[in-house]
Amino acid sequence: MSHGEVLGFEEYVRTRQDALLRSARRLVPDPVDAQDLLQTALARTYGRWDGIADKTLADAYLRRVMINTRTEWWRARKLEEVPTEQLPDASVDDATEQHADRALLMDVLKVLAPKQRSVVVLRHWEQMSTEETAAALGMSTGTVKSTLHRALARLRQELESRDIDARALDRGRGRGTERGVSVDGRGHGREQERCAA
Repeated sequence: MSHGEVLGFEEYVRTRQDALLRSARRLVPDPVDAQDLLQTALARTYGRWDGIADKTLADAYLRRVMINTRTEWWRARKLEEVPTEQLPDASVDDATEQHADRALLMDVLKVLAPKQRSVVVLRHWEQMSTEETAAALGMSTGTVKSTLHRALARLRQELESRDIDARALDRGRGRGTERGVSVDGRGHGREQERCAA
């Protein structure tokens, strides 16, 4: 790689690092893993930087590398993971309700397979079109649509089951109110408070 190419890559990383880290954070729930994912993807991209003729496509290329890397990690760790009901404490300066919604969403996304999670992240967080998502993931637009449909249905199902579990737990503790997550017709979760029967 020429000296000019190295400088170009360094400038790219400087200007896009925060946005790329946000993308990595949406792909993996742990902040440390997200940093590792981004660093690994940057190292892999560095070796191929001069092969990216149109540098305006660098973000899409790097997202694809992050998705592929995350999938490799997921396959390698699949047998080592131990399910837990507790989320790690996350220090995010944000409003309480937004923080709770984000934590819930990141936790619920864990039920999706890597391909489904990638489609949801690119379509809804990265605001990519169906065609852009298909190009980034190397699949047809029809596959993107069907995968997204199944992923959103799975998320709705998970949110509904958590709402039922939360209500049953609150009733078992004899509380006067119950809090849970309900899902509206569009699949959006929202917290509700109701009087216990």
